[in-house]
Amino acid sequence: MKRGSRSEKNHLVLLFLISIAVFAATTAAAFSSHGLTDAEAGLIRRRQLLYYLDEYGDRGERVSVDPSFHFPNPRLRDAYVALQAWKQAILSDPNNFTGNWVGPNVCIYRGVYCAPLPCNRSLNVVAGIDLNHADIAGYLPEELGLLTDLALFHINSNRFCGTVPHKFRNLSRLFEIDLSNNRFAGKFPRVLLDLPSLKFLDIRFNEFEGGVPRELFDKPLDAIFINHNRFAFDIPDNLGNSPVSVIVLANNRFRGCLPASLGNMSNTLNEIILMNNGLRSCLPSEIGLLRKLTVFDISFNQLLGPLPEEIRGMVSLEQLDVAHNLLSGRIPESICELPHLQNFTLSYNFFTGEPPSCLKVQSFDDKRNCLPERPLQRSEKQCKSFLAHPVDCTVRAGSPPAAASIPTSSVSTTAGLFSPTAATFAASSVSTSASLFSPAAAATFAASSVSTSAGLFSPAAATFAASTIPPSSITTTTVTASTISATSVTSSSITAASATPFTTTSHALLFSTATSILTSTTGLSLLIATSALTSLHRATTSTSTL
Repeated sequence: MKRGSRSEKNHLVLLFLISIAVFAATTAAAFSSHGLTDAEAGLIRRRQLLYYLDEYGDRGERVSVDPSFHFPNPRLRDAYVALQAWKQAILSDPNNFTGNWVGPNVCIYRGVYCAPLPCNRSLNVVAGIDLNHADIAGYLPEELGLLTDLALFHINSNRFCGTVPHKFRNLSRLFEIDLSNNRFAGKFPRVLLDLPSLKFLDIRFNEFEGGVPRELFDKPLDAIFINHNRFAFDIPDNLGNSPVSVIVLANNRFRGCLPASLGNMSNTLNEIILMNNGLRSCLPSEIGLLRKLTVFDISFNQLLGPLPEEIRGMVSLEQLDVAHNLLSGRIPESICELPHLQNFTLSYNFFTGEPPSCLKVQSFDDKRNCLPERPLQRSEKQCKSFLAHPVDCTVRAGSPPAAASIPTSSVSTTAGLFSPTAATFAASSVSTSASLFSPAAAATFAASSVSTSAGLFSPAAATFAASTIPPSSITTTTVTASTISATSVTSSSITAASATPFTTTSHALLFSTATSILTSTTGLSLLIATSALTSLHRATTSTSTL
């Protein structure tokens, strides 16, 4: 009776999937008549089907193992099954990246790296996968959950779609995962929150949507990159619980207030990018506690009120971008006298005064404010209209003021800049960080300084995979401002002036570091990332136009 019931259930699921495929084919055919090529229609059809397969069960492949194959240990046999299943799930490999994925010796597969198991050095296992920039199209099959010893998983800048398989929860040693610059979709991959060893999370430049679980900020991560997706939710008050060194939430559809809990990140936080998220609140004074912060970008939001005097406590600050908000009042002199401040961008606000010391900052932009005797300011009428409705930030730091405080008429000329839609990115309104996190930058900075090389900058991963990636496999990548562009911003908005390039640090340098030192230095992993990110930020901020 049970067997018949199960068979009937499987039959119903099969009929459902067939109906979805037929519907997708019909839809694609309809689109094809309006200009889509057969290949594009086929892609739509496959991606829709993959979505429903994910909803009703992980995608699995059928892999048979040749009886004549010999494997040194069962873990490498499992790795063979996983990688062959993945090869079956690849729809396009134009560069034949996986061309040598044949035979039982998985340790010689391109992009696959083996190392001795830490708890049993006599066992060689698959410890790392690096398919960055391979331009592969396909999806992630459930068999990848067999790679239980995997510490590094990097597939940056490909065309993988679908979602992250539930079986990824078996990857208990996974330390770094970089899925950036692909075509993944659906809700936030909660399975990643179940990974006990995860320290580096990069899912930027995809099509994830919906909310972001609060638990993400309670997880002991070193870096969080979720920018350039379709996430939409209120920033939770536990954001400050995160011990990260770098967190980038830019270009999503977040809402709400900057929580005062940000001050709790003072011992670890080096860089935070919150640009273009629809945040509407005063700046909490607690941000002044972030004494280790070097980059603070809150541009393209709807933040109100003055800049807190407490920012003087951010003594390590190098880059400060508050452009394209609704900020007002006088710039505290102590901000412009911060000892390491190199870039201060405050354009497109309603500031009414600034001390002379601000003009001495190496890179400074104050246009489109209400500053007397400064060039390129707002009109007197616009300033009077806005400033007639002062904002009171003393009620509760980090809380939004009453709606009546800001009349729409006072910001009519820049209303488009405060919309969370794509129209936000007018060619003449690019913030200094817009180019930094463009898709092209994901293919250079994210993939090069955070994945192919810096993705392996994590010390704990290096501890496990100390001999995983040989120096001969490493190629350094040079990034200049001229290489950066964005689909959401016109190329004319980014000046291709020459800038001092930076070269990413190779894995080899990190892997040559003593294992004992790496193990004890958990903060080391983000030092390289921070340096690379700051270097690129400097290159882009010196050449971008607002």
